[in-house]
Amino acid sequence: MEKARGKPVRRLCPRCRQPAIWEGNPYRPFCSERCRLIDLGAWASEDYRVPSTETAQPPYEEDT
Repeated sequence: MEKARGKPVRRLCPRCRQPAIWEGNPYRPFCSERCRLIDLGAWASEDYRVPSTETAQPPYEEDT
């Protein structure tokens, strides 16, 4: 990304919506490690889900 008129490029943090410097930011696209970890925790606790077109298959049953 280019610098706009000599100013660092800023984007809104997807978690807290505060401006975050893009270049050289190790937590990009987040503004801080805190926001990055909060977002990771939301994925881990399944607060976010990626939609799927697959249907759930019934569990495998053994023939007896």
